[in-house]
Amino acid sequence: MTKLSRIDLNLLVSLDVLLTERNVTHAARRLSLSQPALSAQLKQLRAMLGDPLLLPAARGMTPTARALELQGPLRATLATLGSLVAEDQPFDPASARDTFHIAATDSVQAAVCVPLVARLRARAPGVRVALLPADGGRLGEQLASGELDLALVTAAAMPPSVKTLPLFEETFLCLLRRGHPAAARPLDLDTFCSLDHVLVSPTGGGFSGVVDEVLDKLGRSRRVVASLASFLLAPELVAQTELICTVPARLARRWQDRLAVMAAPCEVGAFSMAMGWHPRAHGDPAQRWLREQVAASALGASG
Repeated sequence: MTKLSRIDLNLLVSLDVLLTERNVTHAARRLSLSQPALSAQLKQLRAMLGDPLLLPAARGMTPTARALELQGPLRATLATLGSLVAEDQPFDPASARDTFHIAATDSVQAAVCVPLVARLRARAPGVRVALLPADGGRLGEQLASGELDLALVTAAAMPPSVKTLPLFEETFLCLLRRGHPAAARPLDLDTFCSLDHVLVSPTGGGFSGVVDEVLDKLGRSRRVVASLASFLLAPELVAQTELICTVPARLARRWQDRLAVMAAPCEVGAFSMAMGWHPRAHGDPAQRWLREQVAASALGASG
């Protein structure tokens, strides 16, 4: 067994990046190393761990079973060590070179993350942000491993293992094209149900959602003729058709200069959006600062 005192922590950092990039050239660029230097480190890692770790493939490299076993615990360990060091150091946004990874639903990416990125550019020009789709089944694992810094999802979808902060209560509004006959007056239930609808199904392919559940309780129904996997496709489709789409209110207000935004004729119901992070990152100055920026962007998006 390799003695802990003989392990070069830099090798483990390199291994983490190699397992993420699965390409020596790309990993060397991220680590600010030459390709030969990183190849030499990979050789040391193979000898130290007694495993090839990464094997040549048609595109980049493929991790071995042993490497995949190591990836999660290694990332979590490095993240913990990084937090221990960072908590004793002040965070200076103006000089920071951090990369933050944020998972969010597409509606939150548009309503909150767009102003967030603009806010970060003004306050921390050296910071990078990766916006990723929210995979509800893996959020807890991704936050625990350090693959994600934050998750911005509904409170109901937040893993129980993470710390959370409520961001806002979200409601729904309806979108119609400008000049649509139904946009000339407030929507009533009969008109709403008579129109052809677009439904956004995040899991893909669904033709029934929360609006249909509400209508069913009222003894009514609607006709959904198009199912989209993303809210961000809705405005273009609505603008070019006679279709109506019910979307989160903050998202709808971003399109009110292009589309008719109207109140729904029935109470669809509200839901809570929240920000979640792993307890390990709670005291990290950079993470605290990031959470403050997200909270401020969410507050600004409420207008």
